[in-house]
Amino acid sequence: MVSVLLIEDDQRIRQSLATALADLGYDVRSTSTGIAGVEEAVTSAPDVVVLDLGLPDVGGDEILKMIRSVSGVPVIVATAQDDEVGIVRVFDSGADDYVIKPFSSDHLAARIRAVLRRSSGDGVDTEIRIADLVVDLAAREAVLGGRSLGLTGKEFDLLSYLAARPGMMIPKRELMAEIWRQPYGGADKTVDVHLSWLRRKLGESASEPRFIHTRRGVGVKLVDPSA
Repeated sequence: MVSVLLIEDDQRIRQSLATALADLGYDVRSTSTGIAGVEEAVTSAPDVVVLDLGLPDVGGDEILKMIRSVSGVPVIVATAQDDEVGIVRVFDSGADDYVIKPFSSDHLAARIRAVLRRSSGDGVDTEIRIADLVVDLAAREAVLGGRSLGLTGKEFDLLSYLAARPGMMIPKRELMAEIWRQPYGGADKTVDVHLSWLRRKLGESASEPRFIHTRRGVGVKLVDPSA
């Protein structure tokens, strides 16, 4: 389970994000001050930090430098500044990515996954195994029980995106943005249609799911049916 540390002084925002990320399968810790956040980053060693710049005790820029001096953990900065000078300063201080306020929990989750992919380096496995399903990223082939599924390009992209995040509920808007390169927002039947085709090739259905599970209004996840 991916662990996330939220450093955010606004209680409403902090609780809302923590709840939303936990619902998506993250292990979430949070603090309301910068110094406590630095201490938590050292003691709990999270996989990623989400840092608000407007903190009550120490400026977010300084907190970012403190974290970077003791840890290489990916840091996503949450800022209200959308000017180029401010963004450049954030990166120069050691940030790995940033989100402009206000932002949705879905958008933040996508940013988290993006920085984790980048920080994983070149040693990422090119083969994903979940029960009797094998997704070969290099060959772009999926095999179930020793039988090739014969997926189309987009079907493979959809399956591999979900398989790389087992157990995580992925919003359909994110799938549209990451796989079809369509902007966030707006309903689109494209994902539903491809999920239906993918399920058919996996030998399952929406009423009797095995690998692919959906939750109305939340998203889609791929699970290990043997777990």
